[in-house]
Amino acid sequence: MQFYDKHILPGLTHLTMGQEQLLPYRRRTVSGAKGRVLEIGIGSGLNLALYPETVDEIVGVDPSPELLQRAAQAAQGLTPTTEMIEGVAEALPLEDRSVDCVIATWTLCSVSEPEKVLAEIRRVLKPDGVFRFVEHGTAPEPSVQRWQRWLTSAWKRCAGNCHLDRQTDTLVEQNGFRMERLDTGYAKGPKPFVFMYEGQARLY
Repeated sequence: MQFYDKHILPGLTHLTMGQEQLLPYRRRTVSGAKGRVLEIGIGSGLNLALYPETVDEIVGVDPSPELLQRAAQAAQGLTPTTEMIEGVAEALPLEDRSVDCVIATWTLCSVSEPEKVLAEIRRVLKPDGVFRFVEHGTAPEPSVQRWQRWLTSAWKRCAGNCHLDRQTDTLVEQNGFRMERLDTGYAKGPKPFVFMYEGQARLY
């Protein structure tokens, strides 16, 4: 698995997450970013070229050095200052109340401890900061949910710990955030994989 995680998974992640149908979700998520932005799970930097002019600095955190190398290449020539940090979202290497916006695009599904990640996001956000996200997760139909639970045990082993059955809105609201906007629905593809949550939340 170490060979797979180091040499195969980064390329697969870049190709999978670079699908054209995901681009509108990315654009909408980063469109409201401003000031100093933290992107958790920045991956290969697919969001970097989409950030608006209101962003002054982007700090990207990811546990994969291979993906961070791709992100650093994607950041070349862009206007906002960028910094890439190897690390996990459960222990963000940033000071308290130091960012204006946190961005997560298909990240909470793959972290080991989502509650701890949300606690870290709360810690680093300024009091008037915003958390903007797009994630996939639990579908509303019980029949699809059963497939999601059944598939997740195998799927997470080959897809970088990706869980198909996490309910993003509940996770966010139960861990110190007030949801300001939430849109849900299916993207194109097999239902267990493509129920999307797009939202914006602030600290209580």
